Amino acid sequence: MMKRLVIAATLGIAALGSLPQDAAAQARAICYNCPPEWADWGSQLKTIQSKLGIQVPPDNKNSGQAIAALIAEKNNPVADVTYLGGIAADPAKDAGVLTPYKPQGWDKIPASLKDADGYWFTIHSGTLGLFVNKQALRGKPVPQSWADLLKPDYKGMVGYLDPTSAAVGQLGVMAVNLALGGSYENLDKAIDFYKKLAKNDPIVPKQTSYARVISGEIPILLDYDFNAYRGQYTDKAPVQFVIPSEGSVVFPYVMGLVNKGPNAENGKKVLDFVLSDDSQAMWGNAFLRPVFADKLSAEAKAKFLPDAEYARAKPIDLKKLAAAQKSIIDRYKNEVN
Repeated sequence: MMKRLVIAATLGIAALGSLPQDAAAQARAICYNCPPEWADWGSQLKTIQSKLGIQVPPDNKNSGQAIAALIAEKNNPVADVTYLGGIAADPAKDAGVLTPYKPQGWDKIPASLKDADGYWFTIHSGTLGLFVNKQALRGKPVPQSWADLLKPDYKGMVGYLDPTSAAVGQLGVMAVNLALGGSYENLDKAIDFYKKLAKNDPIVPKQTSYARVISGEIPILLDYDFNAYRGQYTDKAPVQFVIPSEGSVVFPYVMGLVNKGPNAENGKKVLDFVLSDDSQAMWGNAFLRPVFADKLSAEAKAKFLPDAEYARAKPIDLKKLAAAQKSIIDRYKNEVN
């Protein structure tokens, strides 16, 4: 009798012990490329846990690393959702690592900012321009155009991420190309520009270089507005953002549901949340343009350049950009690098 009670008690304890694990599994979602220091994902993840009761561990992959991991794990997925730069959206879809899901608010997203079948959708965007540390210019004027960057005054002062490995570097090539009269199919304008810029001793890092601009090591960086505003308003650095006079582009960031992810229902709740009023306002407070423009608060918008300046920045065509990606890499590598 005593033996049976001990066995029963042991089984009962084991059963009770398994409950927290099961509950934890049900209240978890894995996001690839949700780094807490980027775009204030840290606040988003904390809010998801407090409002939804779903734990989403931070993840520091970039878009390329996220897709590589998703492909490697295709037969046994680890992630439930992923966040990607827009240029990676269709490649992820084509690789078969995403599955359709149309979250709450889907119908309000402009058609050009989502996959028609629901494989991915935009949550916010950034505008490419010049992230300038005014103090590091040592008395030189803040450049106002792409053409200014070619002036001898800025020799050794201009930086851009390597277009052979960084999505923002590839976007920079296309932004310059379109602003100077080129097309998605013909990159001659950009290649000519980068050849000339190469004679001005540019700084070409392979990874995000926010800290190097804040410190003044890179006085001028081709980068997003949200990084510049973060430097200006959060870190109180002597920096400003410039949209070049010839024009620039607006680049969306997207999310999607991972195909056969282990916590799909929780993943769907996360995707619903990032389009919610609360989340969209939070993106705006982190200096990104929420996909629902009316969720950018007046206080946050007051820190952006005026709308008249942003009129020069046109939405990028994601499909045409993705189609041009190989050409951007190959031509830069063969003709500039």
